[in-house]
Amino acid sequence: MKNKEKNFVNFDSKSQLKEKILKLKKDNNAVLLAHYYQISEIQDIADYVGDSLGLAQNAVKTKSDIIVFSGVHFMAETAKILNPEKLVIVPDLDAGCSLAESCPEDDFKKFKEKYPDHIVISYINCTAAIKTMSDVICTSGNAIQIVESFPKEQKIIFAPDKNLGGYINRKTGRNMILWNGTCEVHNILNTEEIINLKIKNKEAKLIAHPECKATVLELADFVGSTSAMLKFTKFDDSKKYIVATETGILHQMRKESPEKEFIIVPSDETCSCNDCFEMKKNTLKKLYLCMKYKKPEILISNDIIEKAKKPIIRMLDISRKLKLI
Repeated sequence: MKNKEKNFVNFDSKSQLKEKILKLKKDNNAVLLAHYYQISEIQDIADYVGDSLGLAQNAVKTKSDIIVFSGVHFMAETAKILNPEKLVIVPDLDAGCSLAESCPEDDFKKFKEKYPDHIVISYINCTAAIKTMSDVICTSGNAIQIVESFPKEQKIIFAPDKNLGGYINRKTGRNMILWNGTCEVHNILNTEEIINLKIKNKEAKLIAHPECKATVLELADFVGSTSAMLKFTKFDDSKKYIVATETGILHQMRKESPEKEFIIVPSDETCSCNDCFEMKKNTLKKLYLCMKYKKPEILISNDIIEKAKKPIIRMLDISRKLKLI
């Protein structure tokens, strides 16, 4: 009985927090943007849930006075870069990204100087400082098309994800110079565990994010961005999927296709999950407090905003030209 009472109290508390968040959102003309890797409770009350490309698009077109960004730091930075006049707040200022952190500004500057005749295409999962050194930004959803928009003879540095860059090289026949960075959530997934899952679930299709290692991607029936994987499972005729990405996307997959089964590739043998610790720093309580007190706020200098905005806008322009958005 005590356990039931405890569970009821916790559930009631979540309900109250959701109501308060929704009221604050309305009263302050705020928009809540959330990444697919957020906890399900946050996804369910967000105005928009998506991957990096979709979030960037929505950040550009929002008419709200306040942008509340439930994701990780570089994503909120992107929203601020695109909306310098707006207040951009986050539930947890320390929610970072292993991939973005794998590419320090000073080290990348020295790396870039070795290849003066190369342009820089940077994956959006990087810091504002790296964006200022980039010619164009891309996301996992448009990376191949962005790269292919340049002539074959164009020399390119691709940063910071070597797995995504390697995938693009293999798909396009390019020979881009790759920065040696990875997303620990995707890079940790191993082929042995995936093969075991495929043996146990012979009727299942393996879908994988291109931030995974090449050995994982070679086994996949479908490789794509988070939103592309979601779309694939919605319209594909299979009934079971092995999913090689972060656990949070399963919430949307199950909502879109409740009759289908989704099996996450676990990060290790101790659990059946693959959570991004940084993404999961954001909680309902932190979200409520940040909206109540309108902080922590994302602050970026005007100089960095001006420089970092150009390659993001260039990405959106190319995407529109290619009818990707």
